[in-house]
Amino acid sequence: MQKLVINGGKKLSGEVTIGGAKNSTVALIPAAILSDTPVVLDSVPQIRDVKNLRSILKDMNVTSEMNNDVLRIDPTEIQFAELPSGKVSSLRASYYFMGAMLGRFGKAVVGFPGGDDIGPRPIDQHIKGFEALGAHVENKHGQIIITTPEEGLKGAKIFLDMVSVGATINVILAAVKAKGTTVIENAAKEPEIIDLATFLNNMGAVIRGVGTETIRIEGVDTLRSNNAHTIIPDRIEAGTYLSLAAANGGDILVKNIISEHLDAFLAKLDEMGVNLEVGEDSIYVKPSPDLKAVNIKTMPYPGFATDLQQPITPLLMRASGEAMIVDTIYPKRVKHISQLAKMGADITSENDLIFVHGGAKLKGANVTADEIRAGACLMIAGLLADGQTVIDHAENILRGYDQVVWKLHCLGADVKLIGEDDLIES
Repeated sequence: MQKLVINGGKKLSGEVTIGGAKNSTVALIPAAILSDTPVVLDSVPQIRDVKNLRSILKDMNVTSEMNNDVLRIDPTEIQFAELPSGKVSSLRASYYFMGAMLGRFGKAVVGFPGGDDIGPRPIDQHIKGFEALGAHVENKHGQIIITTPEEGLKGAKIFLDMVSVGATINVILAAVKAKGTTVIENAAKEPEIIDLATFLNNMGAVIRGVGTETIRIEGVDTLRSNNAHTIIPDRIEAGTYLSLAAANGGDILVKNIISEHLDAFLAKLDEMGVNLEVGEDSIYVKPSPDLKAVNIKTMPYPGFATDLQQPITPLLMRASGEAMIVDTIYPKRVKHISQLAKMGADITSENDLIFVHGGAKLKGANVTADEIRAGACLMIAGLLADGQTVIDHAENILRGYDQVVWKLHCLGADVKLIGEDDLIES
């Protein structure tokens, strides 16, 4: 277990550069096994999830090499392997290997996916998509076993009963080499899905309509990578640092941002009275002395991202008045509340509603990061609080935030990571 020790209450300033999107990266790495040639990914975040996914690649005899933020993956000697529950259960996004292995081998055996405990996230829509393409899916002893008939997968029309990023991505991965045309209706529209489709199209896939609710895929026989793919900036990391900057008093420049990916989040900052100077690929946060409470409702993209409801909470604590948060995606995403209360925050949860009262003075405390975004929330709160905050299970923060300790040091924060940090390896 790793601990993040924060000596808070200091004014921060300077600039921070956002890394590649975690939610793109965890789909692109499994997608790389669909290629018949080596793949190069650029702007890869140095996060624990990348290390875990590379370990799964190794189990399939796929070599990978990380040099700074460039990841080279060579799937040319790939071998089919059952993916054990141990590694898969620690990382929910590893379920993208289901679609990728279906596309590559026509079969997959994957342990039941894990990840952050933020409430139920069923994979029934993924299974519905695979079955529509002709696959047979069964759950045996905690493993998902997927097989296909001799003639292979065939394109189909698939209507997702609910908007699901994971199901949309998994169906794309399975359908990209299926015979004929696949149409996904009620598809998710996230920028990370567009990033994945760009990667696949550049290798010869034929995917149209990404970013809309209808995606059309014409199956192809082979995919070949010819150029490095640069991953889009992480909008969730960007929103986290913007929240920190505004809550800490501004004078921070956040670089490598696609502001259009943050429209709903930026609209809320503007409503609160945060002074922002939005550039072409950066946002400068100015001092914002008079912050007003706002209500937030998370929605599928392009709405307010569920992954940003916890990181924006410390900023709401700085505002005058009462704010209310409704998370329609993961209403049980409330584990940060009891931890913030330990620090003196005036925050409660009732009937899946979160109420935040501004003005409470935060004090350092021992808290626990049960998942990635809760950890980010506590990290911001620790930087704002007087005294020392110790965050247990800081490894959860490292799962989603690229070089977070170094970036905070660049802003003048007094933070230290205690415990083994083995993220950087070749």
